[in-house]
Amino acid sequence: MRVLESPFKGKTGVARVLNALGYSLDGLKAGWLNEAAFRQVSLLACIGIACAFFIPGLPHWGRAILIASHFATMIVELLNSAIEAAVDHTSLERHVLAKRAKDLGSAAQLVCLLNLALMWCLVVLG
Repeated sequence: MRVLESPFKGKTGVARVLNALGYSLDGLKAGWLNEAAFRQVSLLACIGIACAFFIPGLPHWGRAILIASHFATMIVELLNSAIEAAVDHTSLERHVLAKRAKDLGSAAQLVCLLNLALMWCLVVLG
């Protein structure tokens, strides 16, 4: 039995890296243009990361934790948006499993945002 593979899998070396970079940039652009939540966490990250650099006396490890936590919220939002797009592509009908998939993606983002708030509290106030 022959397994069908993507025609894009044949690329190797620099061509593969350049293609992957292009797809990644397309994904960031799609997230920014189509997902208000991604724009919101991205703007929050810009503000939060800038603030992390201007808080006097903040240790380097504290800055790193805050920056990583902001990037994590952006990553989780992109994955959540990908789940939602894939579910919507499959079917726009209401289905218990579609709802579960979307709710789980949303819950992942909530946990990530709670983590972000906790990290800010621990690093800045702790």
